[in-house]
Amino acid sequence: MSSYSHGGPQHKTFMRDAISLAKRGLGTTHPNPSVGCVIVKNDVIVGRGFTQPGGRPHAEVVALSQAGDAARDSDVYVTLEPCAHTGKTPPCAEALIEAKVKRVYIAILDKDERVRGKGVDLLEAAGIEVLVGVCEDEARKVNKGFLLRFEEARPLYTSKIASSLDGRIALASGESKWITGPKARTFGHMLRAKHDAILVGVNTVLKDNPSLTCRLPGLENRSPIRVVLDRNLRTPIEAKTVSTAKIVPTYIVTEQVEGDKLDALLEVGVNILSVANIRDIEQISKELVKLGLTRVLIEGGGVVHASFLNVGIVDRIEHFIAGKAIGGDGLPAIGKMDVSTLKGAPRYQSAAIRQLGPDILASWDKEE
Repeated sequence: MSSYSHGGPQHKTFMRDAISLAKRGLGTTHPNPSVGCVIVKNDVIVGRGFTQPGGRPHAEVVALSQAGDAARDSDVYVTLEPCAHTGKTPPCAEALIEAKVKRVYIAILDKDERVRGKGVDLLEAAGIEVLVGVCEDEARKVNKGFLLRFEEARPLYTSKIASSLDGRIALASGESKWITGPKARTFGHMLRAKHDAILVGVNTVLKDNPSLTCRLPGLENRSPIRVVLDRNLRTPIEAKTVSTAKIVPTYIVTEQVEGDKLDALLEVGVNILSVANIRDIEQISKELVKLGLTRVLIEGGGVVHASFLNVGIVDRIEHFIAGKAIGGDGLPAIGKMDVSTLKGAPRYQSAAIRQLGPDILASWDKEE
């Protein structure tokens, strides 16, 4: 039987190295998790790997390839239970067995029913010692989106808000460029690169005609899938998200199931997700999970942010705050919500504060 252990200082150090590696793949591996793996021989790291773009090769395979013969009798630190099923690649558990590793430390077990303990069983049946639970909480944060697919049938949601210090995203006239400065906007593009999809409402498309791509030098290929909530298919054919749909995938979530506009959007490469009720966030989440999405960045506007906050499924808020006051007639960052008492308001705890030029980024995690 495998033992459950939080691990000593040395084991935590190696596992945290693996967790750091796992973070590199965020936004590029869906529907697979982003996993990190470190192989240690005589207290020296001989192999490192993380899940590659598209979800393969897996972290263990990359690390084993780097370690070569040194993997024999080594200790392996992996952030998620090695897979035990044959998909587009052979099982990683079998690869570890063939490499004749001595011991495997696992941060968290896989929730996928195709794995779920089977990876551990394969390793133990081969005489490999397995220890589970090293840096479990830290590893779970990295792959929370992947785990939520199986636990709640939804992806992880991050709300990205850029506002004035009084919580406004635009003047009453609609002018919004630019509330925050260049450094804040650059960090915003980094957030895009680390998510599988960006989600906005159709009003954002109509007002700003955004590209919703990652435009950081060298990371242009990490532009996430674009999702637009559009009940009546008001998205213009000439919108940037439509005209570039064959380059960066665009999905429109709508209640419309037929019509000339729908046919025209399909013709230019837009994907359509039909739902019975555009306000049914649970159903929308299930549709996004079917696409294999694990991490979704909500970029607004205020009505969309409020809709997801109302149902309690925004896991993190990234709030860029500019030192500007716009006033009560400006457009609010978060629209009307069903909050009747302070006790009933969604609650978040501070995770980090960063200075970005003249602006501040306040990161908030949902209270568990």
